[in-house]
Amino acid sequence: MTLEELSSKYLKSVSTIQRCLRNMRHVHVISKDKDVTVLLDTTYWGRSFGLMVIKDALRNKILWRKYVRHETIADYMEGIDWLRSHGFRIYGAVCDGMKGLFKALYPIPVQMCQFHQQRIVRTYLTSKPELEASIELLELSKTMTCTDKESFIGAFNQWHERWGDFLAERSIDKATGKKRYTHRRLRSAYLSLKRNMPYLWTFYDRPELGIPNTNNSIEGTFTDIKSKLRVHSGISRANRIKFLDEYISRHCY
Repeated sequence: MTLEELSSKYLKSVSTIQRCLRNMRHVHVISKDKDVTVLLDTTYWGRSFGLMVIKDALRNKILWRKYVRHETIADYMEGIDWLRSHGFRIYGAVCDGMKGLFKALYPIPVQMCQFHQQRIVRTYLTSKPELEASIELLELSKTMTCTDKESFIGAFNQWHERWGDFLAERSIDKATGKKRYTHRRLRSAYLSLKRNMPYLWTFYDRPELGIPNTNNSIEGTFTDIKSKLRVHSGISRANRIKFLDEYISRHCY
């Protein structure tokens, strides 16, 4: 609701409504459910304001959040350490492919979000690649969320058998005079899949943990938050934080 709508509903002046909002204080309620599988992600408003969240995948509760300028491993580990210090037992984690995060979370079993992986491949290849090898790899990546581990890895290895020599092609860089890989973006997409493959199927290898294969739940939360904040274009940073604190308190604990 806008300030004018709140004023009309509660029969208070706009300045009174503003004063009430400024005086709001948020109490952080800690979840009583201590056995969790967590989702980790960050969303941004502009380049310097982000909301980092750790969410209970099973109960749809936000367990921890922090306002950040940039997404860092240290911030995620601060959240994990906070959960542990408050008695949470973490049986699994789902996150994007942030470099170094998988290693930092060890020994927690980690699932790489399959939709994030698909997005990485699409970023390298575009949504409408021209090379036949790129078209095939993009289509293969789209099957990840609707097939099993053995079928996907088998198809991935077959793709490489067919296009391995093509990937290895080199050409002379006219600017530097040095040899470089001719199809660098295709090669980067392939190597991303290969590097993350051990983490793309944790949910499949460890079904007893109940780990989701994507971060869809947390993405849905971010989408809902942003759709509500869009009503208040131009909102100040301080009021945005108050809004987010209240949203998390009412919807997720």
